[in-house]
Amino acid sequence: MTAAATERTRPAHAIAMHGTPKYPPGFPHFDYVNPEAPKGGTLRVAVQGTFDSFNPFIPKGNAGAGSSYESLLTGSADEPFTQYGLIAESIEVPPDRSWAIFTLRPQARWHDGKPITVDDVIWSLETLKTKGQPFFRFYYGGVASAEQVGPRQVKFSFSDLGNRELPLIVGQLPILPKHYWESRDFESTTLEPPLGSGPYRVTDFEPGRYVVTERVTDYWGEDLPVNVGQNNFDRIRYDYYRDDTVIRQALKAGEIDFRMENQAKAWALDYDVPAVQRGWLNKEEIRHFSPTGMQAFVYNTRREIFSDRKVREALAYAFDFEWTNRNLFFGQYARTESYFSNSELAAAGLPEGRELNILDRFRERVPVELFHRPYQAPSTDGSGWPRENLARAFALLAEAGWVVRDMQLVNEETGQTFSFEILLVSPAFERIVLPFARNLKRLGINARVRLVDQSQYINRIRSFDFDMIVSGWGASESPGNEQRSYWTSAAASSPAASNYAGVSDPVIDELVELLINAPDRVSLVARARALDRVLLFGYYVIPQWHLRMQRVLYWDKFSRPEVTPRTGTSIDYWWFDEAKAARLDKARNERPQNADDESNSAVSLDTALGIIIVLGAIVIVMVRHRRARRKIVGQDRSAKAQR
Repeated sequence: MTAAATERTRPAHAIAMHGTPKYPPGFPHFDYVNPEAPKGGTLRVAVQGTFDSFNPFIPKGNAGAGSSYESLLTGSADEPFTQYGLIAESIEVPPDRSWAIFTLRPQARWHDGKPITVDDVIWSLETLKTKGQPFFRFYYGGVASAEQVGPRQVKFSFSDLGNRELPLIVGQLPILPKHYWESRDFESTTLEPPLGSGPYRVTDFEPGRYVVTERVTDYWGEDLPVNVGQNNFDRIRYDYYRDDTVIRQALKAGEIDFRMENQAKAWALDYDVPAVQRGWLNKEEIRHFSPTGMQAFVYNTRREIFSDRKVREALAYAFDFEWTNRNLFFGQYARTESYFSNSELAAAGLPEGRELNILDRFRERVPVELFHRPYQAPSTDGSGWPRENLARAFALLAEAGWVVRDMQLVNEETGQTFSFEILLVSPAFERIVLPFARNLKRLGINARVRLVDQSQYINRIRSFDFDMIVSGWGASESPGNEQRSYWTSAAASSPAASNYAGVSDPVIDELVELLINAPDRVSLVARARALDRVLLFGYYVIPQWHLRMQRVLYWDKFSRPEVTPRTGTSIDYWWFDEAKAARLDKARNERPQNADDESNSAVSLDTALGIIIVLGAIVIVMVRHRRARRKIVGQDRSAKAQR
């Protein structure tokens, strides 16, 4: 027995961030799937953009769909953060979670039939950290080493002691085939379909246009409890489009089958079509309870102009969410007032209990108002003229040393004018940003809106070359390691991180570490709320909005389970319904009699109108011809008379 083995606790089929897993050993399947779901059929989905590679793990190129790499563990959709065995049949961790040992399943195979080995696991970690996207170096930075401790056992040791999340994070590591990449350059883009280990493989593609994947009939993990009732389509086709408008037209024409709509205007106006009215194309709103995170106007506080907290607070009064929601979004959205919106992690009311105890430690180093009033985003009457809000903004700006001279806001001491750029990558946001810029102009602020292509946008973000962007951060029910990338001082200077706002505050650094090292769920909630509140009162962003619904459109040839998990539905659990598909085909090919009558009537009316228009045109031409002829004849007679 190895030295590592003497430290082992009992092997487990799953591991929860806090508490115990919902599903016990030997569970048959997740509650939110249909274990009897049939296999078969084709699913066609749209992807916006293009692709020129099948390597999604490097910063080069645009990776296409179809990569199918399994991980050691996989999550469930109805728990905050629990991971169950996938490639690994078990996991062992000590009470302090300073290491984790995974035992691989003997049946785990690559698509070429070769077994997935411990060597593959170790090579994957080392390669992703040294040659992969910068994210991997940051995310797996707390993993000190990986070593083989048995024929099918790999041990990860962690340098970030006290971080309960690390065993679960390592479990999410995509495992890559070492033998496949040994003869290839991992750091280069490639259009060779990848060797994977998952339920699908790429069988056809055309760069930039489409990718076709087919279900692997001898997939090694098909009967695992974590996979039962999932991966039900025989074939999935991904068609690439450069524009959302074209995608919507393709959906309505039946060229694609399924779409999650992301634009309020399109949801309200673009789908009042016969296919929806007849029930062929289903349009549904599905409630979910996932944290929606924070989407916002993000200040780059590295810029001197946004270094003052009062200035950042002031500019928030120029964003009229109520007018925007009413006039641009058809009232579909809720205002975001938390970095963990739509969850129990969101700070609400005044701090109390455990949260207050945490904040009391920093009382002298955090804004005093967070103890006396809850955070609330500025609101308006939605009229489009937020007079009171702008007055409040003027007062805050004056406190920060900015005054109006000659219709411009200038710094009272230096005379510098208040001017900045809002950098965009999506044209859809222009109509949202321009009214905000108009209100800023009323404050004497010149806010320029600039739209750039994706490559330029990414490069400017990585080099911190921006004043303000529209961006955000996702959230999970169990936040942890990723928070370092979002908010810490170390992340503020790292292009690999996601600290777009440049937050650099020792208090926030400490709160992030407290959150990551929370010993139980109750502590996690209290620490998340404390972090949330300090971030909100730092005014690093101007919060925008969120949606508590999934806006789903799909042709009526699919079925899904009766149970919807808290996180909402996923196409992974759906299946092709042959009976529905047959009815749909029949309905589309055989139009109802009344529809034919209406169509014939419309055709007859169109024909009659066409005849009238043609006859009218002929009459007009004849009249003009006669007038012209009379004029010519008259001119000829006049000329003869003169002669």
